[in-house]
Amino acid sequence: MLRRLFGSQNTVGITGLWLSLTIVLVSSPLNLLAVDSAADPQSSRPQTSPGKSDPAVLTLDRIYAGNEFAARGVAIHWLPVGHSYLTLKSVKNPATKQIVRVDAETGKETVLVESARLTPGLEAVPLPIDDFALSTDGSRVLILTNSQRVWRRKTRGDYWVLDLSSHELRKLGGDAPASSLMFAKFSPDSNIVGYVRERNLFVEDLRSGEITQITTTDSDDAINGTFDWVYEEELSLRDGFRWSPDGRSIAYWQINTQGVPRIPLVDNAAGHYPSVLMLPYPKTGQQNPSCRVGVVDVSTRETQWLPVPGDQRDNYIARMDWAGNSDEIVLQQLNRLQNTNRMMLVRPGAGQIQRILTEHDDAWVDVHDEMFWLKNGAEFTWLSERDGWRHLYLVSRDGESIRRVTTGEYDVIELLHVDESQSLAYFSASP
Repeated sequence: MLRRLFGSQNTVGITGLWLSLTIVLVSSPLNLLAVDSAADPQSSRPQTSPGKSDPAVLTLDRIYAGNEFAARGVAIHWLPVGHSYLTLKSVKNPATKQIVRVDAETGKETVLVESARLTPGLEAVPLPIDDFALSTDGSRVLILTNSQRVWRRKTRGDYWVLDLSSHELRKLGGDAPASSLMFAKFSPDSNIVGYVRERNLFVEDLRSGEITQITTTDSDDAINGTFDWVYEEELSLRDGFRWSPDGRSIAYWQINTQGVPRIPLVDNAAGHYPSVLMLPYPKTGQQNPSCRVGVVDVSTRETQWLPVPGDQRDNYIARMDWAGNSDEIVLQQLNRLQNTNRMMLVRPGAGQIQRILTEHDDAWVDVHDEMFWLKNGAEFTWLSERDGWRHLYLVSRDGESIRRVTTGEYDVIELLHVDESQSLAYFSASP
């Protein structure tokens, strides 16, 4: 659906055009095996040679040991200008990949990074690419490899940077242990990479190679730049830091699990004897971890903590980012019942905080992820169910003006894109 943002609420950008999203169930492991209790299983089953799996039998080995039923996602990174994107293409075998640029209009592919360029030192095999990112100026590529699972997701691994001009390939982290870096990101000027290592934030200068730790933890319970189990489980948060647009500061979450009751997790596959991990795990009514947000100056390594009101254990800082500039932080504070969401603007230097709007429902409310700043930061997009349906709104920066843009008996599922030059919003909806 396309909707005019700046006209009247009844003005439709393209009349009668809907995004029709159809999900087709192509195959499911449960559909692969049909059982007839009255039939002889041997007579109805195709014969196989020794050592080969029977395609009619769904076994644990087929499900978990191989890749037959693994999800096959495609990494696509749209370029900020034009109509092209970057993706991975296999070369010779599925494990060897190169980065290609694809023109979405013509389908023409151009190799940006050959797999041979990703072969470090005397190694004979190129790095396997788990994910990648292009720097803002297009001069470098950040490669994630050897990724390891942390709880549900593979968020810890090795990071390499390839200079596209000199073809220099270098590993980040210095003498850090293998697969120990998390959430590496280029600075806006493309000259520094920030990442999390052992519960703290580091920055690495790509010109000098200097590595600087810019946060310190007061105890083993403190976590900077990433999250504990609660924030991942409840709020789907793992990456816990954001570069400022000018690259001078980093805003980050700090979680402290001190005082949170522990629950034992037993790993029976650890070796001859099981190992036990005591995981901070607050059950209903028990003490939550505390949470606060700081802004650290990359050059001085000094952190300013934001003066967010409310108890740090009975409220979640559910979302945080820079508010379209390098002077203000936008926060969404969710109470523990998760039925009230307060949006705030904070000026770290001045210690000023301004509440913009509040969403409340007797049952629960959702946090908001699709915020586009418009008119040079004068207003932003917001999704709300305040009228009974989930609709798109435009909110002024001070919160004084809240105007509904979409109308009708349907829910806006996702705000996909805003084309401010044409005053159009692209979204998917459920009629």
